[in-house]
Amino acid sequence: MKKEKSYQEKLKKLNPAKAIERSRKYFSEKAYGEKLRDYGSRIGTKIVYYSLLLYYAFKSPATPKKAKLTIAGALGYLILPLDVIPDFIPVVGFTDDSAVIVYAVYQVISHIDDEVKGQAKARLKKLFGDSINLEGLEDPEEKQHNSDNG
Repeated sequence: MKKEKSYQEKLKKLNPAKAIERSRKYFSEKAYGEKLRDYGSRIGTKIVYYSLLLYYAFKSPATPKKAKLTIAGALGYLILPLDVIPDFIPVVGFTDDSAVIVYAVYQVISHIDDEVKGQAKARLKKLFGDSINLEGLEDPEEKQHNSDNG
């Protein structure tokens, strides 16, 4: 219990913007693909989907360089072997990665179009199979819209 509390304290101190800035140089498409394959089921469907949104926005020629730098940093943090909270720790291991991914999605949300969403959902289906329920997967701007009206 004490360890989990210290991890929660570390998470509170996590600055996603700084983590993204420091992690840009670690992003590579190969390492990202390997991380999704190896940890996809442990990270969770929503975070995998959000990271795929970032990945396909990164690949889009319509996404400006500044947004691509943010995306590269967030995905770099995801694949970085050294985390604020190590990934192998049950329950809390991917919390810092999740925080950085969600933060980055909301920073570049205006560059996530229907084509990017379609590519992300297709890849998600390929990773998790036909059993995955894409209907229950909320897009980031829907979530933002719902929280603004709630």
